[in-house]
Amino acid sequence: MTDGTALRTLRFGHSPDADDAYMFFGFHTGRAVIEGCSVEHVLQDIQTLNRRALESADLEITAVSAHAFAFLSDRYAILRCGASMGLGYGPLVVSREPRALDSLRGRRVAIPGPLTTAALLLRTELPDCTPVEVMYDQIPARVASGEFDAGVIIHESQLTYREEGLVKVLDFGELWQQRDQLPVPLGLDVVRRDLGPELMKAVSDGFHASIRDAMAHEDEAIGYALRFGRGLDVPQGRKFVHMYVNDLTLEMGELGRKALAKLYDRAVRIGAIPTAPALDII
Repeated sequence: MTDGTALRTLRFGHSPDADDAYMFFGFHTGRAVIEGCSVEHVLQDIQTLNRRALESADLEITAVSAHAFAFLSDRYAILRCGASMGLGYGPLVVSREPRALDSLRGRRVAIPGPLTTAALLLRTELPDCTPVEVMYDQIPARVASGEFDAGVIIHESQLTYREEGLVKVLDFGELWQQRDQLPVPLGLDVVRRDLGPELMKAVSDGFHASIRDAMAHEDEAIGYALRFGRGLDVPQGRKFVHMYVNDLTLEMGELGRKALAKLYDRAVRIGAIPTAPALDII
């Protein structure tokens, strides 16, 4: 309660992994607020959040894949903060033995959901493989078992895949850095347009404050984030968080906008999306 009136609840969907939890830290502690509102944590994997945004758009604020946003821009706008952009690292194609990406033509490759940016990046670079949807945390084991010739891994598996007997075929972040001199855009945080301009701006400012609070209380925030960091110790957790919480997370800016435009241009050219979405950034 603030002035005797009930707080409006805003539900914020994000995936249960360490980098998203780190960004939510200021809301968790209460040191970051959205005036007149309470923020409720909703934890679901990214493909579920993508589908939820497409099918019901019931969450006021949500993480979505940059890929999925191409189908959501009529209902949601992009927040200037919270984006996951890999600066020289990103989703990895992994297999059991060293091989060239081209050797996977016609092969079954596990992906963490058709609306994920990982799936779009694979389709962009290797359009003639056979992608198969697998829950993201099962991909390493199912590639290691021989069920799939390769898989595209996201989240903490990017640090632990070698321990599961896998090798890197391609790092999409490395590819984008070397070829395009751009970060690879992966995830976005978006706000529902029907909240109206004033509340949308308040959401953006509040989330920005939440991320800044995590950065200002680093050790405490990492400790909180590791509750969501499946199998990561503190050094691994810190490394993983700062892979995807960087300067572009605080402020997407022109570099982030340029990377998104490049992603959508390529997606349109291969027929993965009908048209590039409007990049209204709040």
